Amino acid sequence: MDACARGSGREPLQALVYSRLMTTAAIPVKSRGLALILAWRRVRFVLIVSLMFGVLLNIGNQAPAVIVFARAIIVGMAILFMFGLFEQWPKNLWRPFSRWGWQLLGIVIVIPFAAAFAYWITTGGDPELGTNKLRQTGYAQLCMTALLFAPWIAVSAVIRQREAFARDQAMAFELEKSELERKALDTRLRLLQAQVEPHFLFNTLANIQALVDAGSPQASSVLKSLIAYLRAAVPRMHEPATTLGQELDLVRAYLELMQMRIPDRLKFALHIEPAANRLQCPPMTLLTLVENAVRHGIDPREEGGRIDVDVWLRDGRCHVRVTDTGVGLQVEQTGGLGTGLSMLRERMQLAFSGDAQLQLTEVQPHGVCAELEFPARETT
Repeated sequence: MDACARGSGREPLQALVYSRLMTTAAIPVKSRGLALILAWRRVRFVLIVSLMFGVLLNIGNQAPAVIVFARAIIVGMAILFMFGLFEQWPKNLWRPFSRWGWQLLGIVIVIPFAAAFAYWITTGGDPELGTNKLRQTGYAQLCMTALLFAPWIAVSAVIRQREAFARDQAMAFELEKSELERKALDTRLRLLQAQVEPHFLFNTLANIQALVDAGSPQASSVLKSLIAYLRAAVPRMHEPATTLGQELDLVRAYLELMQMRIPDRLKFALHIEPAANRLQCPPMTLLTLVENAVRHGIDPREEGGRIDVDVWLRDGRCHVRVTDTGVGLQVEQTGGLGTGLSMLRERMQLAFSGDAQLQLTEVQPHGVCAELEFPARETT
């Protein structure tokens, strides 16, 4: 009558056992010892099932119903204790049985002793099992009922525990896998960001070198402006994310710096919707597009040109467009993006889980339009 082992051999009772065992399996792993064996959910379940079997044992039994229920509960609690004992002890089980095998064996062994103890308690220490035929019959019914149903209930419990453990392990594995993938993407994003920094710095220093080589009197003032600009820009390169408003400030400072170098060959205009200022983006997003337009569009063209930066929102997405009237698409760009833009595309893909697009189109009569689109996410 292993109510204590939790369940019943019949189909309706086993359905109840299966559902209750899921609750039992949810007991935290950190619970050990008596705290696990006598957990209230287990005890409550054992009491309910013991009372159910007590009702069956009361049929045709001449003993008072309270006594029969008490005997059923005592046997159920003994089975619960044995099941829980072998559930966690000993840690290194000896052969030939596995842990669940020892649990079943322990239940089978404890039932006759638990039934005898139940009769001893309920009869005031004089069960008369050797002489009283009515008590012998009741004892036999109690033992047979428990031996018939308890092992099946215990097997059901073990199966449900193993299924719950397997699900927990699978969930833990998926969480760990997801965390490792996130860390890998974060590392990849930081690596790409680290590659952008020297690319940008070397291009800017090359512009200064051109002024020095040409003996321009503006070289010194441009260099001072560059130093002040880099002091503000470099720390932001190491941040995991920035805002379009901050990016636009850097772009404005960069274009003003470039305009000092080629005042008669560079004009620019910046247009951004106020709501877009708080949107998140990886560092150097706008700056990479503008720096690419200056280096590959305006610089190579003898007449110079104009750069227009437009940022707006539409249907929950941010649109960035950098248009220049430079020399247009170069031969190396017809087959793909340059180094800076290729890294920017990959960084945007990583930052927005693939939901970002970067396209280059040629502008007539000459020039290039770089368009960037990504989800609009405000900073918290």
